[in-house]
Amino acid sequence: MDVARKLGILVFCAVPAIVGGGVVYYTFHSLTAVFIYEVMLLLGAGAFVSR
Repeated sequence: MDVARKLGILVFCAVPAIVGGGVVYYTFHSLTAVFIYEVMLLLGAGAFVSR
């Protein structure tokens, strides 16, 4: 996988991280829930990039 595609995936995953993090914090009022959401998103993106 070339560098341009990896950067595209990074940008594609950054939007859900920012917007989704705000939605999760608004819903649960907990930074722990946001941290769990971000880790799950990071693991999913890492699995996709490493494939």
